[in-house]
Amino acid sequence: MRHLQTLRYIEKIARTGSLRSAAEELGITPSALNRRILAVEEELGVEIFERHPSGLRPNIAGEILLKHIRDQLADMERVKSRIADLSGMRAGHVNIATTREAVQYFLPDLLKRHLAEFPAVTFSVNLHERGEAEHSLTDLSNDIAIVFEPVHMRDLQIVYSGPQPVYCIMSEGHALAGRKQLRIYDCAEYPLLLPKRPEGIRLVLDAAAERLGIALEPALESNSLDLLRLMSQGGEALSFSLAINLRPHLSRDGLVAVPLDLRGAPAGRLIAGCLRGRTLPVAAARFLEMTNRELTLRFS
Repeated sequence: MRHLQTLRYIEKIARTGSLRSAAEELGITPSALNRRILAVEEELGVEIFERHPSGLRPNIAGEILLKHIRDQLADMERVKSRIADLSGMRAGHVNIATTREAVQYFLPDLLKRHLAEFPAVTFSVNLHERGEAEHSLTDLSNDIAIVFEPVHMRDLQIVYSGPQPVYCIMSEGHALAGRKQLRIYDCAEYPLLLPKRPEGIRLVLDAAAERLGIALEPALESNSLDLLRLMSQGGEALSFSLAINLRPHLSRDGLVAVPLDLRGAPAGRLIAGCLRGRTLPVAAARFLEMTNRELTLRFS
């Protein structure tokens, strides 16, 4: 709605920290955007941004206004979603915060099916480092978080929580490829391709190794899970994957997956949820319900 446009402008500036960057994303000139901000500051009787050579940063008055703006924008999305749902359009926009573990195979499949059923619903999928996804719910920049081993639990309303099996990925000709199950000490004898800390799966592997008095020495570390998987092809190096991130048809890449028995080590948990106490827009609530059903079906 038109009366919310200026509020969106202010929120965009706060998020980008730059008048020029915000103007480019909004499709207006920096001078026109600056006039809008000056008009708001004149109406309020105070400045809402600190001007620095590196950009703009909200001052105390600006933070108070931003909290109001984000609440207003979230409320409007919820109202629009409910109205659309009443009319049978099933429309709305859903912002999803996630991490590498869920974004590769599980989430794309879920989004495709949801878009086919509710084509009027649109999505933004925002990839975060561990600990950032659930934190992004607090400023309402995301509606839903789907994360492995979350850090910030206090403000998270958990809808789904379940352990994630871990698999060891290797070349189909590897000496361990015929095993039905592996222990972490079986893997330690080979070159290890490990995610960088603090990735959740790395923490799970380190905990399992520490419990057995083993130190995992990676031949290669990376935050690219695709790179680690592909480096397992045609050699002795081993990589690892959660069940949710297990690539379908691994055999096409000449790879196999063998379950890893963590015996005694705590299993990492996949979490799906939203901000505690927040009433989600209908579209977001519906997608979170679908996520819960799918995860429960697959992993419970």
